[in-house]
This record gives sequence, structure tokens and C-alpha cells, in this order.
Amino acid sequence: MNVIQVPRRFAAQEWGGTETVVLETSKRLLARGHQTAVFCPNALADTDEETLGGIPVRRFTYFYPYIGLSREAKKQFDKKGGNLFSFQLMRALKQHPGLDLIHLHTAKRVGGIVRYVARQRKIPYVVSIHGGLFDVPEEESETYTAPAKGAWEWGKILGLWTGSRRVMDDAAAILCVGLREQRIMQEHYPHQNVLFLPNGVDPERFAHGDRARFRRIHGIPEEAFVVLTVGRIDPQKNQMLAIRLFPRLRELVPTLHLVLVGPATNEHYAQQIRDRIQQNSWTGHITLIPGLSSGDLVDAYHAADLFLLPSIHEPFGIVILEAWASRLPVLASRVGGIPSFVAEGEDALLFDPEEPDDVIRQCQRAAASPELRNALREKGNQKAIRSYSWDRITDELIGIYQTAIENNRKK
Repeated sequence: MNVIQVPRRFAAQEWGGTETVVLETSKRLLARGHQTAVFCPNALADTDEETLGGIPVRRFTYFYPYIGLSREAKKQFDKKGGNLFSFQLMRALKQHPGLDLIHLHTAKRVGGIVRYVARQRKIPYVVSIHGGLFDVPEEESETYTAPAKGAWEWGKILGLWTGSRRVMDDAAAILCVGLREQRIMQEHYPHQNVLFLPNGVDPERFAHGDRARFRRIHGIPEEAFVVLTVGRIDPQKNQMLAIRLFPRLRELVPTLHLVLVGPATNEHYAQQIRDRIQQNSWTGHITLIPGLSSGDLVDAYHAADLFLLPSIHEPFGIVILEAWASRLPVLASRVGGIPSFVAEGEDALLFDPEEPDDVIRQCQRAAASPELRNALREKGNQKAIRSYSWDRITDELIGIYQTAIENNRKK
């Protein structure tokens, strides 16, 4: 089986959940004897061709179909939400030999490209919804289009040509990482094959880390109670909630040390966080790390005492699986797809991100009880290993691919 993976971007400096899904499933497809590669626009990437984890990655020039779009706006679109187009990507997908199926990991104009090529080549494509298509909060969705304010968009003609509005209608399958997202997609596409396929984790990779080394490198005292967040610095991830509540949390846990790990996809928001820390002289108690290597990220999980995910919108939350695999107790927002795979009170504590007192109460509950933290980490670790290994997810994905290819041959 020969499959091409098509995300909107695939760049190490802006790595996130989608990139992890693409790479981890591709590695296992390759290990099972299938051919696969990643084709995508070259947004934010340093090179057009490379091999990652044994997977060929090819990137192609692209553009945003606007007149009057500033260079700064393009950078913002590259980081988040940009609806781009690439003739070079289209040509490469048309010409790739022996292609059986395309796996699309985005939508909009790139989705239109995949739909157009699949129809031309008479092959199926499947779509994974990673970021929420219909359940994104209005204030967040507005940030996707804000950089184009004042520019004139002419790209609708490209969408009409490729049929970008019919990407979901014509897909062989729509894959959703959350059960809530699956229900919403089924309501919008009642005649489509909408499936639930969660994210995964590599339990072996996260099983062991160097707690002492991480704390020593980043100047964190051994006696500190470390609360860790991992995710791009962005209003969606809501790290500011932890910053605002930091004084109250320090009253409850005097040794509290907050560690925020992740690239800044919203520089204005990141600067607000940095300014708040500086203004209150919290630099000795809050550590900001813009990015970590694979091994250092594992060490970060093992150096922490509690994992915090304060997102206001989260289709799944792959970092919860990483925390579980690292045997780290989890405290997370009760939003999006999180309640669909978390057993509240058993393998994680959940809170309403709009209710600060709820956050404080659950943090205090976890910090005050080593027994509770031990119970959460054990249950979470067992669930990650039993239900969410990448091997299991990839086996399900192969079955979806094979069904799509067989059904296409019967047409």
C-alpha cells in the first residue's frame, strides 16, 4: 500500500499534535511494509526535503491568495490558520507513482488540492480532523482570519476549481480524534463515513526520564512542587490562566514552581505572559521554555509533580497521553474531547476553565494528597498503555485505508 500524508505544514520549530500523529503513524506504516511519505507546503520549514524517522518529507512552495497581505500577516498565517494554496504540491501528488490513497490532515484549499488530485487519479482519500472544524470558540476562530484584515482575497476561484467546499462530502472516511467531534461531524455529514480514531502515544519513549537533570539545567530546586504545561503559547491553550492564578496557588503550595513548555504561535499573547512574570518578579518561580528536544521533553514530564492542561478548546489533548505515559498525574480543562476519554476523578482531575475557584480547588486537592496523585498516575499510565499505543492506533488506521481502497475498486 502506497499512502501520502498531507498536513498543512510539517516543521520542527512549530511541532504539535498533528505533526506527532503524522510521524508516529507513518513510522509504523513503514515498519509494517507499506510505502508512505509526507507532502506539504514549506511553511516555517528550513529545508524542502529531508527524512524524519525514516519517513521522506517533501515540502513545496505556496502562496496566500490575497492582494495587500503584509509580510507580518503571512508569518501569522504560517503559524496558525492560514488558508494557503500550492500548485507545486498539486503537481507532485498528480505525478507520484503507484499512489493508492491520500491521507489529508487539514481542509480548506489544501483539502481542495487533495480532492482534485484524488478525483483525477481515481483514488480515495481520507480526512483527519485534528483541530476541530465546527466546535472552535468564536473568539478563537476570529484570530484565524484577523491577519487578512484590510487585504482582498481572490482565492475563492481556486476553491471553486478544486471543490474545496466538498472535501468532507467526497472523502472515503472522516476521522475524528474525539467522540464529541465525531457526533458533530455526523450531524453535518449524516451520509458520510465518520469514524472515531483517537491520538496515541509511545509508552516506551515516555517511560523513563531524568528528573534531577532537568531541574538542575533549568535551576529548579529539588524541593519544588513543579506544575508543568506543554503546548504552543496561544490563547487556545490558555496558559494565562495559570499565570493569573499563580499568587493564589503559591499561597496553597509555597514551593510551587510553574514550567511552561511550547513555541509561541501568538507572539502578542506570549509577550503578555512574559510581561506579567517580569512585573511581578516571578522569574525565579516560573520557567518559560520555547521548545525542547524529544529527550528533554520526556525529562520535563518526569521532573514535574503535576501536569496542567488549561485549554479553552481541545479536540483531544495528546499531551494528556504523554503525561500518563510518564506516570504524571493530570489536571485538565473539562472541554472539547477531553471528557470523552478521561475518567474524571479516576485517571485525571477536571475543572471548568471559566471558573477560577474550580481550578484552585482541584489544584489544592491534588497537591495536598500524595495518595490521590499516585492513584491518578497509576490509572492514567495503565490506560495509556492499554488503549492508546501508536501500534494499536496504526493497526486501526491500516484497516480504514484498506476498506477505502477496496470500496473504491468496486466503483
